[in-house]
Amino acid sequence: MTPDVSVVIPTFKRPEQVKLAVNSVLLQEGVQALVEIVVLDNDPKASAREVVAHMSKTSRWPIVYGHEPEPGVATARNTALRIAKAKIIMFIDDDQTAAPGWMKSMLAVQAKTNADLVFGPVQGRIENDVPHKAYIEARFSATGPAQSGIINDYYGCCNSMLKRARFFLDAPVFNPATNETGGEDDELYSKVLYDGGTIAWAADALVYEEIPPVRATVSYSISKAFAFGQGPTQTAWQHRDFPKLAYWMAVGLGQFFVYGLLCAFYWPINKEKHVIMLDKMVQGLGKMLWTDRFQPRFYGASAL
Repeated sequence: MTPDVSVVIPTFKRPEQVKLAVNSVLLQEGVQALVEIVVLDNDPKASAREVVAHMSKTSRWPIVYGHEPEPGVATARNTALRIAKAKIIMFIDDDQTAAPGWMKSMLAVQAKTNADLVFGPVQGRIENDVPHKAYIEARFSATGPAQSGIINDYYGCCNSMLKRARFFLDAPVFNPATNETGGEDDELYSKVLYDGGTIAWAADALVYEEIPPVRATVSYSISKAFAFGQGPTQTAWQHRDFPKLAYWMAVGLGQFFVYGLLCAFYWPINKEKHVIMLDKMVQGLGKMLWTDRFQPRFYGASAL
């Protein structure tokens, strides 16, 4: 039978972590839908193959393994979408685990709103104590309204649901040009918003993101802040919205100078606030330096 829901989990060289992600989906409560789990292994060496094969033997729902040897976040997602059979697609990442009521909440909000896109909260978690832990966890988190319902903005792909009806039919769905930089989700979802799509928020659909030591640093979070800052300006350029492009660059200039002064002010007296101001200053810089030349590269071939 054709599944009602395909849960897509792209993975890259994290076989043990993807096992935890899949288990969290298998432990979902109160779900009556027919579900399949698609694990898309983006490691050229197929490091997740054996883990998925072992889990499939006793799985509550079918687990479909796919292998895309060409590294890249957009390519991995596109390959997974070609494999997934359902009209409702749910995404989580291989370093995430879903709370037991995640799927039920997402499906309920989608059914109530008939939204083309649904997003839920992400809570970043670091296992051990590290400098500026609260700041780093916040950088990896996503928060939204306290109540579920229609919203006028979009979030990242890492805790999202899309309905393959009006949108998400043309291949490739995600732009392969973003394979190393990320931002494939922002580019796609901004188009949905510009084209009149409906976006909703599922306040109770919580996902936890486990932050590994290599990413649990201020330097990595600041580089993510720069990329985050680039987003609004890049979106304006994508749609050739030149007034909005100028607006966001002007906002970035203001952020850079105001938060730069505050960053310098707090540096000798409050290291926590200094880092927060640095984050905001760097976001402003990203809004000004938004072209491909300045984009950080986190994924794909750059991560090999």
